[in-house]
Amino acid sequence: MDEFVHKFLKRTGPVLCLDIGSGTQDVLLARPGLECENWPRFVLPTPARMVAQRIRELTLLRRDIWLYGGNMGGGFSQALKEHLAAGFKVGSTPAASRGIHDSEDVVRAMGVEFFANCPEGSVPIFLTDYAPDFWAGLLRMAGLPQPHMVLAAAQDHGYHVGGNRQARMRMWSQLLASSADPAEWIYSVPPPALTRLAPLHEKTGGAVADTGTSALLGALCDSEVMDRSFREGITVINVGNGHTVAALVYRGQVRGIYEHHTGMRDLEQLLHDLEQFRKHWLPAEEVQSTGGHGTAFGPYCEEAGGYAPTYITGPKRAMLQGHGRFLAPHGDMMLAGSLGLIWGWARLHTN
Repeated sequence: MDEFVHKFLKRTGPVLCLDIGSGTQDVLLARPGLECENWPRFVLPTPARMVAQRIRELTLLRRDIWLYGGNMGGGFSQALKEHLAAGFKVGSTPAASRGIHDSEDVVRAMGVEFFANCPEGSVPIFLTDYAPDFWAGLLRMAGLPQPHMVLAAAQDHGYHVGGNRQARMRMWSQLLASSADPAEWIYSVPPPALTRLAPLHEKTGGAVADTGTSALLGALCDSEVMDRSFREGITVINVGNGHTVAALVYRGQVRGIYEHHTGMRDLEQLLHDLEQFRKHWLPAEEVQSTGGHGTAFGPYCEEAGGYAPTYITGPKRAMLQGHGRFLAPHGDMMLAGSLGLIWGWARLHTN
């Protein structure tokens, strides 16, 4: 890890970095005075999967449930639908219902009722992407220090009238227009439209980012990847459990973003998309017509050539076996996003 990260940690103290995906939350405790390889790390089920497991337990026990807390990843939605289909009641506070859908009308149409307090006979379930007590207890039981700062990443579609997929690509376009440096895409305070990152920031008290940003930073903290980008344009791809995000990078600067749902593209389709994306010929509308999010291009995209060298990370990266170099920054592919968070944040905040 670069010297500026160690300098930052020496000044700041331990930093807990969380990369919250659709399948796992990949967590790193960056500690001053230790080599990066000796930083404690955890790969655990994502919080939404824990909620789904709790809902299914209560379905088997034939109990009604009440959701409270705030917005979080929606990976428990299928379990919730199964609970309703089994004939049991689901209540929710308005704030917690954002984890199901941003529209209260849509949530009501599913059969969920709104209550400010837990109805008699229902079992409360707390919704959050980050629970301070959980992490304080886990670190204490492991004999580890409490963090002085928390950095976290989660994917946030936001809520926008007219379509969240289109709005998400507008977000990427705005980020590309504001700065081509992905470290600048870590939010000290997220904009209100990012309805998942905002409560995550409130819980952690620290900076937050989209998981697409954290994965990209994780790739760039590999010195070979960054150095190669200064010689020619490269493509960085994160094949996640839910989403595939690719970036065109030149001289450490992002020139374009592509995003699709991993399960919606087979290898042939994905390779075709990437070929067109590298030529910056792939319009967002074409990606959206196949169920994806789209593409966004920044200025000066043409100056780097074909972006042929390809670096791949993510839990589903085997899909692209033989089509680029697999990355494992500092020896740990699953922690790429968390490593990217501390690397990107420290780079901006170390003199």
